[in-house]
Amino acid sequence: MNMAEWLAASARLHPRAPALLTGVRVDADYATFARRAAAVGAHLAHRHGVKPGDRVALFATNSTQYLECLYGIWWIGAAAVPINAKLHGREAAWICEDSGAKVLFLSDGTADTWAEAGLPNGPATVSVDSDDYAAFRVEDGAPAPLARETDDLAWLFYTSGTTGRPKGVMLSHGNLMAMSLCYFADVDQVTPQDAVLYAAPISHGAGLYNFPHVRMAARHVVPDSGGFEAGEVLALGKQLRNVSMFAAPTMVRRLVDAARARGENGDGIRTIVYGGGPMYLADIRDAIATMGQRFVQIYGQGESPMTITALSRAWHAATDDPRYLERLASVGPAQSVIAVRIADTEGKPLPAGETGEVEAKGAAVMLGYWNNPEATAETLKDGWLRTGDVGRLDADGFLTLSDRSKDVIISGGTNIYPREVEEALLTHPDVAEVSVIGANDPDWGEVVVACVVLKDGGTADDKALDAHCLASIARFKRPKRYVFLPSLPKNNYGKVLKTALREMMAQG
Repeated sequence: MNMAEWLAASARLHPRAPALLTGVRVDADYATFARRAAAVGAHLAHRHGVKPGDRVALFATNSTQYLECLYGIWWIGAAAVPINAKLHGREAAWICEDSGAKVLFLSDGTADTWAEAGLPNGPATVSVDSDDYAAFRVEDGAPAPLARETDDLAWLFYTSGTTGRPKGVMLSHGNLMAMSLCYFADVDQVTPQDAVLYAAPISHGAGLYNFPHVRMAARHVVPDSGGFEAGEVLALGKQLRNVSMFAAPTMVRRLVDAARARGENGDGIRTIVYGGGPMYLADIRDAIATMGQRFVQIYGQGESPMTITALSRAWHAATDDPRYLERLASVGPAQSVIAVRIADTEGKPLPAGETGEVEAKGAAVMLGYWNNPEATAETLKDGWLRTGDVGRLDADGFLTLSDRSKDVIISGGTNIYPREVEEALLTHPDVAEVSVIGANDPDWGEVVVACVVLKDGGTADDKALDAHCLASIARFKRPKRYVFLPSLPKNNYGKVLKTALREMMAQG
């Protein structure tokens, strides 16, 4: 089934329902949204020769046109290649070349970056902010989306590439269908009165959540800023009501700080789904205390998009459970279409309570990596996705993550998990942010280094933080060095870049 069928259905059943909004302004109802998608598809097919199965890339900032283009691509049976708008032009050019994209949608915010790449034989380009785009999207297209099979490619997602060239994750219409149904079953309910807010990039996880909201004819809102501004999000919640959004943990932290500073609690924001990085226990407890029970956690990867485990709103609110804090520190049980297990270094399953690599299997797991059979064979073993994350399952199936396997510090032959040290340091009243990494050491192999950002007015020093750690974690786990920084390096999704911290340490 073609996922664009969901838009076609909502356009038939709820033609006048508001669909696309910029801020509080309605850009299109569902009938107009579907007609524009069909017109975009017709333009791709007739002017650029895009055929079913061809790839069309999007290197653009958030806008309602982004959603029109996505559905226009799917309408004619092609596959979308969304590209992080913050990438260098040469990086975007490499993705276009690797994917074989025939056409590239740009925006005013990325056109100059793309031009700098200087790709001589690149794809044809179309600006979503151009008069040409505004003209052809009002033309007629096919009355219905082209039929597709479950395993047909729909979304080609390129990983971050922090350890080399990014890999293209092949997500099929069936993968996206499974993910979307899991949203209804395991994450949140959706009604036509709801609004999904795209404060995080549509090119990644936030954009994937368009599907359940399209199916229920809900509103799709791009902030006027085009991105995440905490004050703007709080204001839109009050104006639009019933707002849901996906946010990285660092975005949640900023939103909570802004709400507290304003004396607000996030009124109008119904659900904040957080994921994409570690949410520390101290931070989620603070978020709930400030904004109430609005939170759901998901754990997934590009290879199993947004769908490995989920910690529901009900579990966030189950304060009378004797294991409440343990549950709150977890990422929840497996989502409905996924099986989760913990495996040792040889891929053999481990019993409950033991730590190893997290593996996932099910309908949402990718088809494989684009034109990379070696990486596919290494990552998918008998259908099990080797996530590269380290964690443990309890007897009830709740998954608690430790770290990425590459981030585990081996000091004196003993594994030390940075997250455990970070959790301890974040309970110090002077600590705003922390990231723990390993540094090479001739005697120990690696030693623990804590990169710390203090709160305004914070005065904690090495001695104070050392004493604080010793009060809650074993002596061998405590940092051997503390490095105080004004901020931590992050990508535009809010993830702390430990690779950048390691490079800083290597350079002294």
